[in-house]
Amino acid sequence: MFRSLHMKLVLIMLLLITSLMAVVGAFLMTSVTNFYIDDFYSQMGETFGESNADFVNSLRAEAAQEGGVAVMQSMLETYSGTLGIDSRSRNYYILDAASGECLAASDELGGENLEQTANLLTARNGQVGDESDIAAGYMDVAIPISGGDNSYIIYIRDNRSTVSSLNSELLIIILQALLVGLLISVLLSFLLSKTMINPIEKLTEGAERVASGDFSEKLEVDSTDEIGILTTTFNDMASVLHSTLEAVEDERNKLDTLFLHMTDGVVAYDRDGALIHCNPAASELLERSADECVYAELFEPLCPFEKVMAMQRSDFVASELTVGERTVELYFAPFSDEERGGVLVVLHDVTQQRKAEERRREFVANVSHELRTPLTNIRSYAETIRDAGDELPRELENNFLDIVINESDRMTHIVQDLLTLSRLDSGRSEMNMARFDFGAAIDSVLRSIELEARRHGHELTHDYHDLPMIMGDRGRIEQVMLNVLGNAVKYTPDGGHIRVTAGAVGERVWMEVADDGIGIPKADRSRIFERFYRVDKARSRESGGTGLGLSIATEIVQRHNGTLSLVDREGPGTTVRLELPIRQSEEGSAQEGGNG
Repeated sequence: MFRSLHMKLVLIMLLLITSLMAVVGAFLMTSVTNFYIDDFYSQMGETFGESNADFVNSLRAEAAQEGGVAVMQSMLETYSGTLGIDSRSRNYYILDAASGECLAASDELGGENLEQTANLLTARNGQVGDESDIAAGYMDVAIPISGGDNSYIIYIRDNRSTVSSLNSELLIIILQALLVGLLISVLLSFLLSKTMINPIEKLTEGAERVASGDFSEKLEVDSTDEIGILTTTFNDMASVLHSTLEAVEDERNKLDTLFLHMTDGVVAYDRDGALIHCNPAASELLERSADECVYAELFEPLCPFEKVMAMQRSDFVASELTVGERTVELYFAPFSDEERGGVLVVLHDVTQQRKAEERRREFVANVSHELRTPLTNIRSYAETIRDAGDELPRELENNFLDIVINESDRMTHIVQDLLTLSRLDSGRSEMNMARFDFGAAIDSVLRSIELEARRHGHELTHDYHDLPMIMGDRGRIEQVMLNVLGNAVKYTPDGGHIRVTAGAVGERVWMEVADDGIGIPKADRSRIFERFYRVDKARSRESGGTGLGLSIATEIVQRHNGTLSLVDREGPGTTVRLELPIRQSEEGSAQEGGNG
């Protein structure tokens, strides 16, 4: 309902009149109330103030006499006109100051229901009570009168009935004026809105025609005000828009096709095969300048030019081109059905995608191979136990079952390592970043591996001291250390030597694990951290390795902005070096802590 501009203008006028009358009414009623309050206390001041001290002194003199209350009442009756006493809304009372008992009064009840006000309590304490309270339903003043041993209080009270009556009359007048004002404002607002909205409605109709593609009619300009200027500008805009739409129709068709197929590079040719456009990305992918991008030389063997020109705009031909070490995917499509059309070639670099697919296929093959071997063993030994039945010796049966259990454990380790890698790749593996003692972490790992090293007869030594506190996930870092040390123990012949050294350089700490084992051939050193890659596959399987440990360790170290590498050295054996920053960036720490 209020979405109409007519109704909005009417509503604004009604709210304006209502608000104005409400403010005026509140101001008038407050002013009337304040006037009566000020007039009341002004009258009291003239009667009992310093300007009329003789009257007050006369009251005090009579208060000291026997029967003084009657004389005081007579004196107050004399001043009843000045005090405004009317026995209906305003009355006087003569009270005993000690007991508060009403001794004389001008009202018919004789002060029977007189309440103890703040001014009255002030007067009983010997002071004049003349505080006004606009929120109270009455006006009062209390004057203490003392004479001899007698103390009285002259109390004047007005119940504001006159003010209330006047305010009621004012409210009725204001409501009547508001009603008349609302009627006038409704009529004026309808006239005003009609004057303003008619030109706007014409503009709306014209805009709808233009939106539907009809540019045949121009709007009439009926005024020279802002709406008239807007109408003139609209007519000019419609004329320019009509001309522009006709001029850019062919260009729009080309751009539509371009954005439909564009990935990285774009090359456009006209109907004669001449180059129209070649962006920098296309030049880089094709490894030649724009002038050298001739269709006949580059693309004719892959997709003949005439074949593309014969296609519909919605059709395209996909192909693939190898340029140096890059693999580029190509899309051929016509960019217009009109005579000025041509051929558009969109190029997309899929080198990394192809490499990723190859790595994925290799990864699936490795996983299948790793899982097939233990599954085959489990099946073979299980079938042997089943087929032999009770004829299989107990000891041999237990050996077969041990093999089944070991192969099951091996499969479990493979699955656990794969899950760990999956979490690390997807960023769901939470890193609990905190400061910890790097040296204490090494001590913990050495204690964990010491028993295994002794079982193989290895001599395990270490050399480090005063290592700093670092920021990182201690559990994950110890996992990396344990993997490196575990490999040194497993792949060093029994009775070997393993040495752990560590230190700090600048803002980084390092740890090296050196052994005198079989070492790693140069041909394998660059791939040692790849997933499922093992130098000696037979020995790795024999020791329960999955080929994923160093891959997991590398992922963890990279998440800590560190490095895990092989150190070139003379002689047999292998040295693995772990480097970590002492501090992690706040942004990196926040990201790691938020991953789950």
